[in-house]
Parts: sequence; C-alpha cells; structure tokens
Amino acid sequence: MNSSSISPAVLAELGQQVTGPVLTAQDDGYERETTAYNLATAIRPDVVVGAVDAADVAAAVAWAAVHHVPVGVQATGHGADRPMRGGLLINTARLQECTVDPDTRIARVGAGVRWRTVLESAVPHGLAGLNGSTTDVGVVGYTLGGGVPVLGRTYGFAADRVRSFDVVTPGGAHRRVDAGHEPELFGLLRGGKGNLGIVTAMEFELVALEGLYGGGIFYPGADAREVLTAWSRWSADLPETVSTSIALLRLPEMDIVPEPLRNQFVVHLRYACTADQEDSARLLSPMRAVSHPVMDTVGPMSYRDMDGIHMDPPVPLPYLDAGRLLDDMDEATVEGLLAHAGPGTDCPLLLVEIRLLGGALDRSPEGPADLVTGRQGAYLLNMVGLAVPPAAEQVPHAVTALLEALDGHVSDRTPVNFQGVLGWEPGSAHAWTEDGHSRLLAAKAHYDPENLLRFQHAVQAPAST
Repeated sequence: MNSSSISPAVLAELGQQVTGPVLTAQDDGYERETTAYNLATAIRPDVVVGAVDAADVAAAVAWAAVHHVPVGVQATGHGADRPMRGGLLINTARLQECTVDPDTRIARVGAGVRWRTVLESAVPHGLAGLNGSTTDVGVVGYTLGGGVPVLGRTYGFAADRVRSFDVVTPGGAHRRVDAGHEPELFGLLRGGKGNLGIVTAMEFELVALEGLYGGGIFYPGADAREVLTAWSRWSADLPETVSTSIALLRLPEMDIVPEPLRNQFVVHLRYACTADQEDSARLLSPMRAVSHPVMDTVGPMSYRDMDGIHMDPPVPLPYLDAGRLLDDMDEATVEGLLAHAGPGTDCPLLLVEIRLLGGALDRSPEGPADLVTGRQGAYLLNMVGLAVPPAAEQVPHAVTALLEALDGHVSDRTPVNFQGVLGWEPGSAHAWTEDGHSRLLAAKAHYDPENLLRFQHAVQAPAST
C-alpha cells in the first residue's frame, strides 16, 4: 500500500489497536506530536501515533507491516535531520519510565526520557549518566547513535555503558536483547541508530561522580588565531580526566544569548575535568593566560548544572548542520578554519566547533562488536548555521568551502548523530566502517527486508534475490 492512500477504514483499524492518540494533519495535536527540535526539518507523516507504552509501539509497527506503511520514530526530535513525508510516525515521548538503582548503579529509562530527568534522579546519589552537550536530548536516540559525552575522554561513549535494550523489530515482535541474548542485534543497536527496530526502553550503567570542575571561557573573536593555536597545543597533552572543545561562535541578537555575548563573534572554550579542584584549575591555567577573556564561568559545579558548559540553545531553532571527524589540529588546520570562519570573514555559520576525542573514547568495550564511529578519531568537527534568510542559502556553501579548505585533514566519516542536515544522503555508509556497514545491511535484510524503517539515518535493505 502506498502510504499516501491509507484509507479511513485502515486508519480506524490502527486506532482500535493502540491506546494512545492517532492523528492526521486535520486533527488538533498533530503539530505538537510531529514537530522536531530542528524547526527547519519538516516532519509530515500521513498519521502519527502517540504511543503510551511498549504495547502501543508493537501494535503500531505490526499494523504498518501488514499494510506496508513506512515507519519513522521520534521522541524529542533532536535526531530529525531529514524531512519525513508520508508514512507512520510513532512518537515515543510518553514512555517516561526512569529508575535509578544507586547500589548497582544501573538506570532504566523509557524511550521518551531526556537526560535531564536521569540527572535529577542520579546526581543526588553521586552518580551521573554520559550525556552530551545538552540534557534536553533524549537518552535512547542519543545512545543509539553512539553518544559522544561531555566527559567522553574520561568514560568513553554512552553506548559503551548499555546493558540491555527492549526493542520492537519490524513486524511487531518485542525483544529484550543484551550481550547474552541476541548479541549481534545488541551490538548493532549501539551505533546503528534506528535501522533495526524501535527501542522502547534501555538499561545502562551510571558512573560515580560527586562533582566536577567545568564551564566555559569566552575570548574576543579578534583573538581567534591566538586562542585556536594555543588550544591546539594545550589539548594535545591533556590527561583523560579532561574533556574539552572549542568553538567559533557568531551569536545572534536573541534573548537566549547572555547579554555580554549578544551579536558578538567570540571563541568559546569548553572545559570539564574530573580531577580534584586544584589539579583541574592547574590544568586549565595555560588557557586562562591566553588573550583577555570576555567571560570565564569555569569552576566547581554540580553535574546537574552541566548544561552550563556548552550552553546549547535551550529552545528549538531552525538550523542546518554537518559534521566530520578531523584528523589533526595542526597549523594548516588552524589556518583553514581562520580563512573561512575567522575574524574578518563573512562566514554565515553560527558555530564551528572542534571537540577533542581520544582517551577512553579510543577503547572498545568488552562484548559484541558495536557500530560506534569515532574510536581512534582525533577531533570532531561540527558546523551549524541558522536556516533563516539570508543565511539559509549561504550555509551550505560555507560548509562546503570549509571542508574543501580542510581537505587532507578531515576524514570521510562522522558519528551518525553528527551527520546533520548537510551530511550525506539517506543510505550513506559514511557513519560506519565498511565492515560495520556490511553487518548493518545484512541485519537490515534479516529484520527489515521491506525497509519499513526508512526515515532519518536509514540504510537500504538489500534487494532479495
């Protein structure tokens, strides 16, 4: 059945099989269920189910399999890089189970839980989850893409800590998988994103963390050369207790931007250290001596307040983005960044960010091989521009020009969560190694031969012979 020709009778059948709301574009609540965090990404399914539990997810997937309707999934909408037109969207935002066992240091979360909720439960016990730059992101979707944590150099990828998944595979079968039960599927879900099923719940290990020394330093954009050069040398020899990134920011005149930084071009150093306060301050001191900071927020902090390190936008915005692994941060790399995004350029990009990788991110966990991309990577380059005129037309060209300037220094791969709107076409293998992509395709042919899960970061199931 073509998804655009779903009959009223077939839609009514779906409504009878699930408990949550079943909505089309003519219904109140449709926009609320379908709008992504990236307001530039149009999510326009023929029908959306607001799943209230795992049984709803299984019933909706089974209905889609019977009627050959393609399926997408969304909770917070942070992973919606590409438009969705037609088909069935399953919104898992209502799956809000969240438990933290302080004795075993295991958390269990439903598919709709955001990292903020986990931290509120875990931090009082001296525990933390391995979230990324903002706690507004959903735990499950972030982890399925590997999950690059703020403390990644100290503790590794978020996917490394997963103990088990509850997943609905195409056809509607509900499975619980871990290293001992369906280990191949368990491994492929870690980094394979949403290609093989819809995860309804996940259990993962927390780390012991009483607090940290973290925050950001903002330098004048005019000193970008001095700051980038100093950061490249300083970051090369940091211990694993330190995780850091640096960003060229062209901040708009918006209320969500701190007043001293509005309508300013600045360089933003992000710093998170798990060593004691004295060592943490000592390790940062070389960068505090660089330039004349506009603002310095680094100090002892509760992990509950870690959003203050990156200071990501707290509200949805329309944007275009792209990412690549970066091989080095040498003089030529710095020159390429400055030539296309430094002071005096008309660069339309809101953010050009370099994250230091390495440390624990280099090490693979025990158990089934996963699909996480970024191990042995040196840096991660991330580029973001607002999708509003006139920048919307300029951003793609700026990303292309910057990547061309860094030719020979950028990899052809990137973690799947960082592919972005301006990344590669759906079905691209750039988020995985050649071997990993082959494993994923083989599993796709087994679990999803009709390619029902074909939206967002999807690979195409091989044609049957």
